[in-house]
Formats: sequence, structure tokens, C-alpha cells
Amino acid sequence: MTDEALARLRAICLRFPEAEEAGGVGNPTFKVRGKIFCMRHSLHKVARWSAWFKAPEGVQQLLVGDDPQRFFVPPYVGSKGWVGAYLDVAQDWDELADLIEESYRMTAPKRLVAQL
Repeated sequence: MTDEALARLRAICLRFPEAEEAGGVGNPTFKVRGKIFCMRHSLHKVARWSAWFKAPEGVQQLLVGDDPQRFFVPPYVGSKGWVGAYLDVAQDWDELADLIEESYRMTAPKRLVAQL
């Protein structure tokens, strides 16, 4: 993954109220009030960076079904509706920003969401 893709992901995630970058599960992980809403992750034993984020019910199936070259069901959290987006392919960064914003909205307290 290029530094440019990480910079774009970082810019998307850190624009939200009280969003923070941290270590932990992802490299990096983006949190609000200690809860993860997005993370950059490399699939185990595969040097392929991706962004993982929460999605409303049904969105995972739509994204992965419509474009498996860009989206996938990530291990561990995929069963909870999270979506993975490969960062080494041509991504629609506006769409990705919208999806990550929805993940933030699902994670952040209502008071912070109201600031958006």
C-alpha cells in the first residue's frame, strides 16, 4: 500500500469529532471514545492492505456481491457486518469516505454524531 492511500484513509477518519488514531488490532486503528470505527489491516500471510469498517445490516452483502474486487468480508468481524475494502486497487474514495462516516455514526455517541 502506498503512503498516499494511508494518508487518504487517515484524512477521512480523523476529520470526525474526537476521532483518534491508535495502535492495537489495526495498523493503525481509528477510534472514537475508545471504540474502533475503522482500521487498516493486512490480511494474515498476505501483504495486502485494506480498510475495515462497520456497516449497517445488508450493506456488506451488497458491496461484496456487487464488487468483490474492491470489497470483502473480513475475518473475525465480518460476521458482525464489518466490510473490508482493498486499498491496493482503484477505490472510489468518496464512496469509501461515506462508508467510513456511516461506521463512525454507528460507533460514536449521539452528541458527537450531532456535530456532523
